[in-house]
Amino acid sequence: MDTSQPLALLAGLSPDQFMKRHWHKKPLLIRQGLPDFQPLLDRKSLLDMAAQEGVESRLVVRKPQGWTLKHGPFVRTALPPFKQKAWTLLVQGMDLHDEAVHQWMQQFRFIPDARLDDVMISFATDGGGVGPHFDSYDVFLVQAHGQRRWRIGRQKDFQLQDGVPLKILANFEPEAEYILNPGDILYLPPLYAHDGDAVGECMTYSVGFRAPRQGELARELLMGVAEEAMESGLDAVYRDPAQTAVSHAAALPAALQQFAREAIQQALKDPHLLDCLLGEYLTEPKAQVWFDNGEPFEPHWPQAVVLDRRTRMLHDAHHVFINGESFKASGRDARWMKQLANERHLDARSVAQFSSGALELLTDWCDAGWVHTC
Repeated sequence: MDTSQPLALLAGLSPDQFMKRHWHKKPLLIRQGLPDFQPLLDRKSLLDMAAQEGVESRLVVRKPQGWTLKHGPFVRTALPPFKQKAWTLLVQGMDLHDEAVHQWMQQFRFIPDARLDDVMISFATDGGGVGPHFDSYDVFLVQAHGQRRWRIGRQKDFQLQDGVPLKILANFEPEAEYILNPGDILYLPPLYAHDGDAVGECMTYSVGFRAPRQGELARELLMGVAEEAMESGLDAVYRDPAQTAVSHAAALPAALQQFAREAIQQALKDPHLLDCLLGEYLTEPKAQVWFDNGEPFEPHWPQAVVLDRRTRMLHDAHHVFINGESFKASGRDARWMKQLANERHLDARSVAQFSSGALELLTDWCDAGWVHTC
């Protein structure tokens, strides 16, 4: 992608300009960022998706007596009638379940894949919404069908209402109000409060982004470091033949403290370990994702290949990461593997440049259903 070219998707800004002026900084209202946009799934198809096991869905209903929240799957008879006002069906991760949604999401890849999360589709009857709230991540709110009224504001008071099954702000103070029509987009940075109500029946696509917390990353990386240490044979047993008798038995021995520090230092001796663990963590498929194993076959390379829509693939200077696994990559193989990660497909001419080892790896990925020939 040429990030210097203006995009209607970004109100005529180039991706470079958008990232500098708005990303993580201030909202952007984009009128007809997607001209003539039509929903990629009709109402029936979306409701059928919400009825499936393995598809994350939620039902939010607002009544005079309060809010209710239920988790799917939902058969059609479990949903309120369409004539009933103020209910919303939220279907998460639609890019994982529908190829058209997956392809549509690719236009947002001027933002790193490590940050791009998923597409949630919300269907709402008149007055439906989830109340005033804020997200800890950036979001593009794309109107696909009907109209939605958005009220937004820079929130200083993040106190939440008590006794409500949703995280609804207690003291929402809107600063601006917009009605979005099909093809309109509203970008909001993290912690920017917003409240969207359907004006008649409507459908909205939310493109969300991953924002891992530092503590979460630390936990996952340290667990990985521990596993690597055990597998690498760091099993020396603490010994203290020079230990003297003590009068304060509860005091930690300084030698034992040093032994613990050396265990951590030894585990982190590989300078690339944390990079590998981070790449593996960021490409780990979500809990509800599974792959259908490809049919065992003897591929006649070269053939064009394409990543499965559920496959996460990233790279750094020395490795490629795919679905929670890491591989060292160098030379010509690294060049083409990185191109596969960036473009999500490779033509047969490019595949022909792979070494025999890389082709064997590609065959394994095809057998696992991570990659497909085409």
